[in-house]
Amino acid sequence: MAFNRAKFSRSTSSSSSGSLLSKLPLWVLRFLQFIFAVTVIGLYTQDLRAAHKAGKYSDNKWGYAVAVGVIGAVSSLLLAWPRLTMWGWGWDLVVFILFTALFGIFGKMFIHERAENLNGVKRMKNAVWIDLINMLLWFVTAIYGMVMFFFFRGSKSLHTGRAAV
Repeated sequence: MAFNRAKFSRSTSSSSSGSLLSKLPLWVLRFLQFIFAVTVIGLYTQDLRAAHKAGKYSDNKWGYAVAVGVIGAVSSLLLAWPRLTMWGWGWDLVVFILFTALFGIFGKMFIHERAENLNGVKRMKNAVWIDLINMLLWFVTAIYGMVMFFFFRGSKSLHTGRAAV
């Protein structure tokens, strides 16, 4: 009886990430993350630039917001590659926590603020909701990555780690 090696080995023809149709929702989420992160950068940079032009002190909170926006934009581009998604869920959680802190900081400052004729306050109230959207998008991709990591990765045997189970 001949040993059929192909019968016991993993298939190398199919991608571990799935078909193009299964990658599309991830790409849409990553695209939205990128767009909203760039929006965060634009919304908070306006105040930093105005403070710089006026020669005034720029608050670190706005610098933190821009830094989180940059981290989110760069991360969304890098993690759009499906193979990184399965391993990048931990980084998704880190960015989710950064956006959660950002939402908390500016939400406390601006959600209950009255913005009757103040355009800056209106813009910052809108920025808070963009932060919330970013936070939720990063949470969804973190959960998606965890599911892909824990349920769809190839398992190995317990003792030797060589056999595919």
